Amino acid sequence: MKPLETGTAVLRRLASAVPSRRQAWRWLLPILLVFLFLSTLLWLPWQTQRMESNERQEQLIADTLWVEQTIRFQLGRNEENLRLLASEIASNYLTERRLRDRLLALTRNNRELTRIAHFNAGGEAVLSTDDSALTVADYSFQSRSAWQLARETRTPRYSHPAPPPGLAGPMMIDYHVPVFAGEQYLGTLIASYSVASILAEMVPWWFAQENQITVVDQDDAVIERRAAGGPGRGVYTHRRALDLPGANLALRTDSVKGEPKLLPSLLVGSVIALSIGLLWSLWALWRDINRRLAAEGALREQVAFRSAMENSLVTGLRARDLNGRITYVNPAFCEMVGIPAEELVGKSPPMPYWAPEAMDEYQQRFTQVLAGTVTPQFETIFVRTNGERFPVLIFESALVDESGRQTGWMGSILDISDRKHVEDLNRRQQEKLEASARLATMGEIASTLAHELNQPLAAISSYTTGALNMLARRPDSASVPELDLLRPALEKASTQAQRAGQIIRSVHTFVKRREPTREPVTVNALVESVAPLVELQANQFFVVIHTDIAPGLPMILADRVMLEQVLLNLTRNGIEAMQRVAPERRVLRIGARTDRGGANVVIDIVDRGHGIPADVAERLFSPFFSTKAEGMGMGLKICRTAVEFHGGTLVHEDNPGGGTIFRFTLPAHGESMMPPGRDSRIIDSRDAGRV
Repeated sequence: MKPLETGTAVLRRLASAVPSRRQAWRWLLPILLVFLFLSTLLWLPWQTQRMESNERQEQLIADTLWVEQTIRFQLGRNEENLRLLASEIASNYLTERRLRDRLLALTRNNRELTRIAHFNAGGEAVLSTDDSALTVADYSFQSRSAWQLARETRTPRYSHPAPPPGLAGPMMIDYHVPVFAGEQYLGTLIASYSVASILAEMVPWWFAQENQITVVDQDDAVIERRAAGGPGRGVYTHRRALDLPGANLALRTDSVKGEPKLLPSLLVGSVIALSIGLLWSLWALWRDINRRLAAEGALREQVAFRSAMENSLVTGLRARDLNGRITYVNPAFCEMVGIPAEELVGKSPPMPYWAPEAMDEYQQRFTQVLAGTVTPQFETIFVRTNGERFPVLIFESALVDESGRQTGWMGSILDISDRKHVEDLNRRQQEKLEASARLATMGEIASTLAHELNQPLAAISSYTTGALNMLARRPDSASVPELDLLRPALEKASTQAQRAGQIIRSVHTFVKRREPTREPVTVNALVESVAPLVELQANQFFVVIHTDIAPGLPMILADRVMLEQVLLNLTRNGIEAMQRVAPERRVLRIGARTDRGGANVVIDIVDRGHGIPADVAERLFSPFFSTKAEGMGMGLKICRTAVEFHGGTLVHEDNPGGGTIFRFTLPAHGESMMPPGRDSRIIDSRDAGRV
């Protein structure tokens, strides 16, 4: 049994090895194909680079040949014209004038020619196109040598390039044409070229932009160079002989282009990029399939999470399209209005949760929705199915899709019934606090108030007692003169009674509890209404009250009692701040004006007291903070709250003349109700209240 088991094991190993080998071949073939493909990708740019390099070199050779032929053709045409002129001179066909005209025309039509001169057999200049007095010495040694050889060989020839004698000018090359009449030497025509002019006039601009052109001699020494497109890089070069009789010169070109890059063309780069992209796509496809499966699972979890989150929100959510039709509501909104989502989705205005008394407001906001604009935040009233009204705070914003296009409006709705209840409770507590503060103020000035009321009452008692005594002395025979004596006493008693009544009415109005009501009032009226109480406090410390109210001030929409309390608190603080300063400095100024834009009325309370230290100023408006031993620390806090209730601000700053300036602003309302002219009065509290 043991050999049999061993053979079975071997067969099993062989059987398992066959699929393994097949699987290996199955993977080996794609790997070989990918390797071949990558090798082709690597070979293709290299081969393309070589092809482009060869193409550039061949193009440079062809262009250089074309330029060389162009130069040679132009020079050959000039040679032919000069030989023709030489034959006409030998045949005595041309007069000196006609010869001059022909030479000038030749230099004018061929700008590479610098000068053409005619010398006789004795070496004297007959004429020159530049009208210069030429001699043989004006030509270089190389030119004179070529002159002699041309005469001896009786054939035209070029001189070797050289600068003019004694000059460091441009390299010149002269073409000498000997003139013979039979065997008689008559002279020589010499055409002078500037090598720089030959390159400038005979080499096309496009070729000069792409190549550096150099004229060199047999020793490869540079004669002249043109590099309009910059110096050559030495990568693509070519040399071509000019083949000028008598001058061994060559034309050398050097391209300004460098070696082609590894990815020289857009086509090859595109093929490589697409091939790499294909390989990446095959790998990314498998990766994205796995990611898609994972994303779908995550999306299902996210949708479930969002649904659970929206269902657990206590904030109502409502989505509407651009036509105002409801497209989505969450359970919190349905519970808020008591209507199921099936009855709300797809519903167009008017909505079942709109309150009939606010229908005009709803229609106005719906018109804004159709116009494409909404109010981002506003409060309104909704009604439940049982008829219960409740206040809501709505936040509205644009609903956009993934492309950024607006598809509707998304609203968040909060039931603010509890908040409104808390606000109402806070308002009532604030009113109680203000009333308590007013009562506390009256308590602080109670002794002064009693003193001020005692004066008019004592005066009334004195006047009435005197009148009764006069009547008691003459009960039956009161004459007219005696009645005339009684009239002034009774009038003064009436005046004092009115003064006492005014004080009592001011106190009653100030401490009476009432609902805040805003009405148009003038600053003058506010100051005059609080003046009796301010004078009572000023009288105690012998303070002078100076009012300076600008003319034409606009009215303000305000609650009189609240602003009177602000004025009374600020003036009382200013008066108390001056109780320990010199008597001549005890001046309290009440000023009123408009700001620069005229949109606000600015009221200043300026004292000349001891000022406010920096550490106290930081906590000045904090509740329950006071520098007075008997103070509650709520006066300035109430003042700021009252001013902000009217849409204004209350600040303070140091008075440059010593003391403090309290300034508060109130929004202007309507036209001015004051007559023209500035109201500027000085009230000396030491004279106030005297009979």
